[in-house]
Amino acid sequence: MKVLVVKTSSMGDIIHSFPAIEDARQARPDITFDWCAEDAFAGIAALHPAIRIVYKVALRRWRKALLNGDTWREAAGLRKALRAENYDLVIDAQGLMKSAFIAKQATAPIAGYDRPSAREPSAALFYDRRYTVSRDLHAIERTRRLFGLALGYEPDLSRLDSGIMSPSLQTDALPQRSVFLLHGTSREDKKWPVEDWIEAARLLVERQMIPVATWTDEREHGVVQAIVNAIPQTILVPKSPLMEIAAKLGQAALVIGTDTGLTHLANAYGLPTVAVFLTTKPSLAGPLGPFSSSLLAGPDGRVAPAAVIAEADRLVALKAKARAKTAG
Repeated sequence: MKVLVVKTSSMGDIIHSFPAIEDARQARPDITFDWCAEDAFAGIAALHPAIRIVYKVALRRWRKALLNGDTWREAAGLRKALRAENYDLVIDAQGLMKSAFIAKQATAPIAGYDRPSAREPSAALFYDRRYTVSRDLHAIERTRRLFGLALGYEPDLSRLDSGIMSPSLQTDALPQRSVFLLHGTSREDKKWPVEDWIEAARLLVERQMIPVATWTDEREHGVVQAIVNAIPQTILVPKSPLMEIAAKLGQAALVIGTDTGLTHLANAYGLPTVAVFLTTKPSLAGPLGPFSSSLLAGPDGRVAPAAVIAEADRLVALKAKARAKTAG
């Protein structure tokens, strides 16, 4: 059986789908999975070993250049490639009009959420098989339940496994006890103040841990530079392609981040991960697992650095205990 998964973005949403893929790999070893993802996140989708082909889409770019001939040629090339595979089923795991549009290009039966369950109810009009999955559930559980309904098995929600490891790329090794500080995020209201990042870095150095930070644009570079200036022990990783950062992230002993894709990736790796949530709800999209924790801002809109580091201490100790038990 050949199944195409459509979940084009964002990075965190793609990562949240990995446990569903892992469930299906265990329950239905007869299935071959392919994926449609935005070109920026194609490398992330390919991290799961069950994914055979990742088709790159560029809906964000195409929408800005609808009169450009290259746009139509790329879209036509995608449609031709999808139809040539003769899929048995398409699972639209996103539930948006844009994902439903991509799913239709494969000319195979489409499974997805029903109208009350889909993020954009109108998307359900394009599906051949519609399933009810509460929108009050965490994104990971929602996707796991959708896959189980679409593929005929009951996911074991007592266990959680993303099925992925960090990519094997040639990168400079980080020192032991390195801590990635993932300060960058697409929304201003998700950003932890630079003063709090500096204080967190200071507390980490007190514990003989080494802060590590990187950047993607000039504004983020300013944040990183402020941390480095205040805490010189901080390692500054140059601006790099996403998959190189993903490989470096896998070397960390601990990750502290905001509600952003790389934080979710660290959690999927099984790293001790503390996520700082200032405005969004961790109950719907926060990191899950025994070595992750989400701290939500109080009425004053703040998450204190001391609270973050205390939680980090707990998770690092928990991970060390688990490793010792496994080794013994």
